[in-house]
Amino acid sequence: MALPTHIHLEIVTPDKLLVREEVDEVEIPGSEGYFGVLPGHTPMLASLTVGEMWYRKGQERFYLGVAFGFAEVLPDRVTILAQMAERPEDIDVGRAEAAKKRAEARITQLKSDVDYDRARAALMKSLMRLQLQSRSQLAGRVGRQRMPPPQA
Repeated sequence: MALPTHIHLEIVTPDKLLVREEVDEVEIPGSEGYFGVLPGHTPMLASLTVGEMWYRKGQERFYLGVAFGFAEVLPDRVTILAQMAERPEDIDVGRAEAAKKRAEARITQLKSDVDYDRARAALMKSLMRLQLQSRSQLAGRVGRQRMPPPQA
């Protein structure tokens, strides 16, 4: 049996289907660390954490932010079921900055009624959004970054 040459990638949130594309490579923020997937990968199921993911089509990388959920990896398919997933162009920087400040304020409070795990998750999401937005501005194109050509 021949190995697949591409991966069918689907990224789904409770609200929408964000991505459905044929891609060459994917990198995903798993709860045990980032992991890469190429065509022909061994089947696995992984839980996700808050982080930046990317997928590559040809020489272009497309970045997204994801938070919590699961990734199902098959030799020819990757399905990501995420609590939250966003493209850089969908991020409201002002809102992310405000969320970061609120989360930091909650974490620094010494009150017994503060849900520190929830505040930490909110802080991680806001930092991921700001990092993703910053990357897209540096790349000069929203959500994409061209990889250098392979060296001969």
